[in-house]
Amino acid sequence: MSARHATLVLLAVLALPATAAAQALDLTEGGPIEVTASNGIEWRQQEQVVIARGNARAVREGVTLTADRLIARYRPRAGQPAATPAPAEAPMSGGEIWRLEAEGNVKIDSATEHAEGDRAIYDMDQAVLVMTGRALKLTTPQDVLTARDSLEYWPQKHMAVARGAAHVVTEDQRQIFADTLVGYFQDRDAAPQAARADSKEGSQLERVEAFGNVEIRTPTEVVRGDRGVYSELTGMARLLGGVRITRGDNQLNGQEAIVNMRSGVARLVSTPGQRVQGLIIPQQGQQALQPQSEQKPEQKSGQGRPR
Repeated sequence: MSARHATLVLLAVLALPATAAAQALDLTEGGPIEVTASNGIEWRQQEQVVIARGNARAVREGVTLTADRLIARYRPRAGQPAATPAPAEAPMSGGEIWRLEAEGNVKIDSATEHAEGDRAIYDMDQAVLVMTGRALKLTTPQDVLTARDSLEYWPQKHMAVARGAAHVVTEDQRQIFADTLVGYFQDRDAAPQAARADSKEGSQLERVEAFGNVEIRTPTEVVRGDRGVYSELTGMARLLGGVRITRGDNQLNGQEAIVNMRSGVARLVSTPGQRVQGLIIPQQGQQALQPQSEQKPEQKSGQGRPR
């Protein structure tokens, strides 16, 4: 099959009914996948591969995957022997797709979510989309998640993993940086009423776990640590390990910090057996940072240690 503007309807590995609320980037559920291409579709019957070239597009249940080239790998369904279809039969007659590979200008869209990169592999068996290349991005109605090395999306686990210079920007423009960010989503309908009152349709980022060189920026402070967790629903973040809170020339060091991403207030938590260090610049007056525990009355400028 090599005609231009070719269209091919393929069965997918899990022919399950799509749920009404599913607006995630999920190609693992629903009816057949429709594949179209501007420069033709090649069926390699012996290899059990279908290749679509030129503005290639795969569509299933409101989710669209586009790329310069798409490769659909299929196999006989479990319990069925491999059969050689007659020329008139569709390539996927009696078979199932187990893997989609996309190359060049890859984009995947639903009604509310968007992801993009240079290359992508959609493993139907594992129910995971892995994107690599430049300018990796996952966009939801509330947040934007980017990465340098890879971006994984697990629709059935409601999870995304950004690796390498990972960065998330929340709806109110708060920012979190880390070597690796793991985001957990929930359907908007499942979120508490107070949390979704002003949010848009689609999935909502419920929690972000950050690992390695974690940095949170608020309008007034920069908070750094080894690892952390952020709740989108409450707006609170907790950082652990080598924590540093910086505001202007002022800095506090400790092992744990709590950050209110909505108010922009960060405070260092005194942990048993650990000391809190602070560098306070007097001329900055009320802008100076204060640890959660009180300072000694005789403490002056420079490096101080609270009780």
